[in-house]
Amino acid sequence: MSEADRIPVVSVIWRRAARIVRSLYPPIDLFEEIADPADWPLLIAAEMKTNPRLMDSIGNIALVPPARRVAGPHASYLMAPFTHVSMDRPSRFSDGGFGVLYVGKTFETALFETMHHHARFMTATGQAPGWTSQFREIVLDVHANLHDAGAIGATTPVLAADDYAFSQTLGSELLALGSDGVVYPSVRHAGGTCAGLFYPDLASAPTQGRHLDYHWDGARVDLYRDAGSRQVYRVV
Repeated sequence: MSEADRIPVVSVIWRRAARIVRSLYPPIDLFEEIADPADWPLLIAAEMKTNPRLMDSIGNIALVPPARRVAGPHASYLMAPFTHVSMDRPSRFSDGGFGVLYVGKTFETALFETMHHHARFMTATGQAPGWTSQFREIVLDVHANLHDAGAIGATTPVLAADDYAFSQTLGSELLALGSDGVVYPSVRHAGGTCAGLFYPDLASAPTQGRHLDYHWDGARVDLYRDAGSRQVYRVV
């Protein structure tokens, strides 16, 4: 029996879960428009005649099965993780060969997850202290049957803090078995819960929430600011 076969499947229904993304990524017009996803290939083919750089923004929609594509207001935030994939951007449950939509059950969990990865980037690139990149909160609902990786986390390295080799292999195995994704305890926020969704239609009702600024002190993200209220919060 493989590790994937040992993991139980649980029903996950979250209202107003959170995802935090960099603000520099603009919405993708094709996904935002009210159009039948089945028509997207024809629309892309027509648009490409006058806009050869179109695919740079849309990405590879062939990576998402037609029946699992989503469209409408803010659909970019659900589709983009699956159409813009790269082996240069691996994650906990993917080596970069396929997309995963990561969601925190609460804003605080999404915040701590994002701050951790931002700090790794700032360290790797030797950035000077100060207020840095802007982020935006995406509020969404999740309704999916997911493999509960936390059920085996205590006895395997699936929740290792920085080594993703095991969890990436597990993610690939689960995807091949037809899994919709994984739910697991947050490694960055004690008591928090995350989900890694393998298809965009497992999330719904995405709306834009807060705009955030992160402050880098040279070693960690020590402050964040709500750009709307200008309130600054210290990270402890």
